[in-house]
Amino acid sequence: MAFFVAVAPFAAFAQSQQWLLLNSTLTYHMSHPIHEVDGVSTAARGKGDCQNGTCNFLIATPVNTFKSGDSNRDLHMIETVRGAQFPMVVVRATFPESELASSTLTADLQVQFAGQTAHYSHIPFQKTSAGENTVRITGTIPTTCSDFKIERPTFLAVPIKNEIPVRVDMTWKKQ
Repeated sequence: MAFFVAVAPFAAFAQSQQWLLLNSTLTYHMSHPIHEVDGVSTAARGKGDCQNGTCNFLIATPVNTFKSGDSNRDLHMIETVRGAQFPMVVVRATFPESELASSTLTADLQVQFAGQTAHYSHIPFQKTSAGENTVRITGTIPTTCSDFKIERPTFLAVPIKNEIPVRVDMTWKKQ
């Protein structure tokens, strides 16, 4: 299922830092004994603020922007995750500002999806420079269907695996 999630770290400064999400690729991976499927969205929007020792980021992605290459599968995914009623995946990420100098950032995430909220603690992300005042954040969020009370779809009477990890690849720029 589609999840969208991400975190952004940056170089530490004493004053408030504002950040804007420039681009993103969010990919969920669904696994079934017969086949594997990736759904990809590049439509996330986000902003961040670091001050007083804490960074807080907000990222949102429309559920209907995840594409798997099969429009019937995509429509079924939207139906399964109640995308008409809950059209957005919203992620709030929090991490210590002191981790901004590191190449690995550990964030606490709150993910709102399919009418449910799940919390993920100490999720590691990799941070690399992507130019002046710009960073690239990559990592994987270990989401599951059960985290969001989603009934697992079946194919040939066999349900998909519960694990639906989401790979995150985002570029952020300091404003």
